Amino acid sequence: MKTYLYIVLVSVAFTACNKQNKKIQISEKPEMLVSDPHTFSQPAIAKVNHLDLELVVNFESKTLDGKAIWTFDNFNSADSLVLDTRGLSIKKVMLDKGTSSVKFKLTSPIQFLGSALVVPIKPETKTVTVEYTTNPDAAALQWLDPKQTAGKKLPFLFTQSQAILARTWIPCQDSPGIRFTYNAKVKVPKELLAIMSAENPVSKNPNGEYSFRMTQPIPSYLMALSVGDLEFKGVDSRTGVYAEPATLAAARYELEDMGKMVDAAEKLYGPYRWDRFDVLMLPPSFPFGGMENPRITFATPTILAGDRSLVSLIAHELAHSWSGNLVTNATWDDFWLNEGFTVYFERRIMEEIEGIEYAKMLESLGYDDLKESIAEMKDNLQDTHLKLNLKGRDPDEGVTNIAYEKGYFFLRTIEDMVGRDKFDLFVKEYFKTYAFKVITTEEFLTYLNSTLLKDSVLQNKLNEKAWVYEPGLPSNIPAVNSTRFDQVDKSLAQWKQGEKAKSLITKEWTSHEWVHFINRLPSKLDLNQMNDLDQTFQLSKSGNSEILAAWLLHVVNNNYQPGYSSLDQFLVNVGRRKFLSPLYQALIKTPEGKKKALEIYSRARENYHFVATQTLDAMLDYKSI
Repeated sequence: MKTYLYIVLVSVAFTACNKQNKKIQISEKPEMLVSDPHTFSQPAIAKVNHLDLELVVNFESKTLDGKAIWTFDNFNSADSLVLDTRGLSIKKVMLDKGTSSVKFKLTSPIQFLGSALVVPIKPETKTVTVEYTTNPDAAALQWLDPKQTAGKKLPFLFTQSQAILARTWIPCQDSPGIRFTYNAKVKVPKELLAIMSAENPVSKNPNGEYSFRMTQPIPSYLMALSVGDLEFKGVDSRTGVYAEPATLAAARYELEDMGKMVDAAEKLYGPYRWDRFDVLMLPPSFPFGGMENPRITFATPTILAGDRSLVSLIAHELAHSWSGNLVTNATWDDFWLNEGFTVYFERRIMEEIEGIEYAKMLESLGYDDLKESIAEMKDNLQDTHLKLNLKGRDPDEGVTNIAYEKGYFFLRTIEDMVGRDKFDLFVKEYFKTYAFKVITTEEFLTYLNSTLLKDSVLQNKLNEKAWVYEPGLPSNIPAVNSTRFDQVDKSLAQWKQGEKAKSLITKEWTSHEWVHFINRLPSKLDLNQMNDLDQTFQLSKSGNSEILAAWLLHVVNNNYQPGYSSLDQFLVNVGRRKFLSPLYQALIKTPEGKKKALEIYSRARENYHFVATQTLDAMLDYKSI
């Protein structure tokens, strides 16, 4: 079903009577229409602009009882408001302040998309109220038993709405091109704390009732809720950490530099527009590294290495406060606009904090990942374009290294052509011009060519067509080099020539240098070589998830039995899809390995989020056994 979304001209004015009443005022004017195949809603006719949400969290039934009151704009005296739903039990729909229900229509479900909730309205209707209950298997909701948490005593809930999973816990117009503000009231068990992508409490309320406000307009994929035995510890005046008590000290230590990151980001590309930047350290089942929910980034505990070596992930989620949250891809076909800019910005933040050589290591690792991804997608090269075509597909299929790393190198190519100073001015103005707006790939290219690349010589040199609409990597990709990795390569060469691992000088290596070293080991290693590395560097016992995941691939590929207990423990306890997919993929290459993979997966699956299981179920053909 084809739907058209407004890309709007947004004028933002802050009224600041006091901090309590600070509000963003939005005036909208239709500018252009964009087709979004992943929503049933018809925002060109009637578009939501504010949500009042009431939720009761039921851990026993693993459901949310909800009331969603939508305020909307009726542009053309429409006779219906259309919302996206998936698996929701709709109990009652009412108009304005009425208490009597109206007859609504729920269309037959479509894979990935769910069903359209069609609500009859009148030209004068201002609000629509939907009372509903979620499904225990709602894809966005991860319900954790106490044993699956760090504290082992109380249950836990967290959401993951991106890309189109918000509709599984809120009836909404579920497209990145539609923004709204919201207020919420959430009732939870009294021993738990609730937080959302909004203004948040820092301590538990004895009655378990919490109120939230998000005054900046956001798209539905940034709706977030978490409920658990959480505590808060500040880092500075506008940053802090939420975590379970058992994890809080480690998380606070690891994220010591959050405030410096925000300062560095503002210095580069303008003011932070979301008031606070806090991080929630989730239990291990979280499927991603992080999720950039405004005001409260959700993060994986796999970054808790004990040495602050993996915090570039936090820089990435912070960068999303500009690229993604502030300026948003209009549809999921334009996903690279969120992620390519964010990877670029992340590396600039880390360069500001750690220096140029550190940023070059990140770039080099990203380039290696990108080449590997393109090689793996050789039978599906259209998905190596920056501009995707995800119609009829789950938009989650577009979450690949192409959007992140090819997008990054496209921007790096432009920077190299015009110089960093000019490029920085362009990016800063881009974030300012499109603040609280959505943008398509085509609109971005028009903006680029009308501002930074006015010269046709520069446009031809960039060859944007090859970058955006053609497969693989263009020939003008910037050279990638790292002097620190060059030193690692020399050590690796010495080891390959027969030197023992203990003779290598590795004391000052960061986790990035270790990952580079492990990734460049020969694919086939004998038992003596594996033992030499493992016994010298204790790789199978590494507390750094990036190092351990890289090493475990060699454990699988070389059938290194001493490492299998670590592999088992890692797969059972870690839910991050980035780590899970390559390890399971390596295991199933042999009949014996597939048997082991299925045995581990049968034990681990309940610890994984839907986003991970939908990938792994297909990979392992799990439903057929």
